[in-house]
Amino acid sequence: MLITILRYSTEGLIMPNWQWFHRLGSPKWLSITLDRWLPWVLGSAFFMLALSLIWGLAFTPPDYKQGNIFRIIYIHVPAAVVALAAYYAMAIAGAISIIWRMKVADMALRSIAPVGAVLTFIALFTGAIWGKPTWGTYWIWQDARLTSMLILFFLYLGIIALHDAFNGSASGQRAAAIMSLVGTVNIPIIYKSVDWWSSLHQPASIKFTEESTIALEMFQPLMLAIPGFYLFCLAAVMLHMRVQIAHHARKNNWMIERARIHS
Repeated sequence: MLITILRYSTEGLIMPNWQWFHRLGSPKWLSITLDRWLPWVLGSAFFMLALSLIWGLAFTPPDYKQGNIFRIIYIHVPAAVVALAAYYAMAIAGAISIIWRMKVADMALRSIAPVGAVLTFIALFTGAIWGKPTWGTYWIWQDARLTSMLILFFLYLGIIALHDAFNGSASGQRAAAIMSLVGTVNIPIIYKSVDWWSSLHQPASIKFTEESTIALEMFQPLMLAIPGFYLFCLAAVMLHMRVQIAHHARKNNWMIERARIHS
């Protein structure tokens, strides 16, 4: 009797907390959830990006040393920050794919990779544009942050290539998941490179444990741009996942019914 009561209490306490995780493995539930939240995420992303870019590019005063070229910070820094976070998210999806064999986790990995690659390219491209007037050159191989960000770009491309090479087979999914986990070693190297090695990059201006060195009027639009990029990245991943779910479940009854309702 006591064992039965304890078992009932344990199931009642634990199972509801893990229901969200088990539901993530259901393409049907995830497809419905994506359809429900995508317009809100996309709308919020466009609003925050538009507000931050207009504020930063048009109304923020020029930097006393760099002049107006510093305004590229409102694209360069958010793109770099979100590119790093996206890789961690992709690695988590890879770990879930390996451990629990969740098809949806592999879809998430495949969806994050191209978005992360685009963000990394934007960070590298805008960094080169910013570097020319600031450092006198577009690129310098001796800079650890530049080269480690380039490695991140190649990691994203490598994961995309692995999936394409194996044509979405289980072997390709596992190889891409393992590569995503191995590549996480590069993320702290990118972040700490300016502290560990001699670098053209200045130390971080935005700090959470110390006072930030960036002026408040420049800092405020940046704090809108970063979550705006996060939301835009999330919306792009959600769109990509919707396409993948629709493709994989195109012969399922629930997808056929949903297509009939929306047509």
